[in-house]
Amino acid sequence: MKGAVLYATKYGSTAEYAKWIGEATGLPVMNVRKEFVDADRYDFLILATPVIYYKLLITNWVLRNLPKLDGKPIIMVTVSGAPAGPKLDAWVGDSLPSDFVANAAHVALRGRQIPGELTWYDRAMLIIAAWKNPDPVASEEELKGFNYMDKNSIAPVVALANRYKSRASTAAQTETVT
Repeated sequence: MKGAVLYATKYGSTAEYAKWIGEATGLPVMNVRKEFVDADRYDFLILATPVIYYKLLITNWVLRNLPKLDGKPIIMVTVSGAPAGPKLDAWVGDSLPSDFVANAAHVALRGRQIPGELTWYDRAMLIIAAWKNPDPVASEEELKGFNYMDKNSIAPVVALANRYKSRASTAAQTETVT
């Protein structure tokens, strides 16, 4: 099967993960916010996106391309400060149609947030969020930043992508033998 890594990024963590995934799988890597991508050209997609203000940055692209994505294997990679769990699942569910989410494999990766690299608006919003956050660890991360980037964490994404890629070679071998 022919696949691609498509991503949206704001501060670069997701772009770095997308690049690592592309290198590990041999799949092309494209930024959907900067270049046109025809989803019909691919049998499966890896969609990598940061979570910004509890929403997925890639949402608009997915919604515009929903008919082309229907029935296609999708690996949804979210990048945020939040670990995998109900809170992150709710943000994904609030961003995308439920049937799309139900049919996609979701892999949550932890990203990076460096306060000095943020826009003044994003920094101000994080300060407000930190004041309101009842979780002391998350509150401190919102104020001081964090760096959870880990190249090894892409292993589940690579394994799924390689499984999808091998479907084509298995099918081709079956056709050759018969």
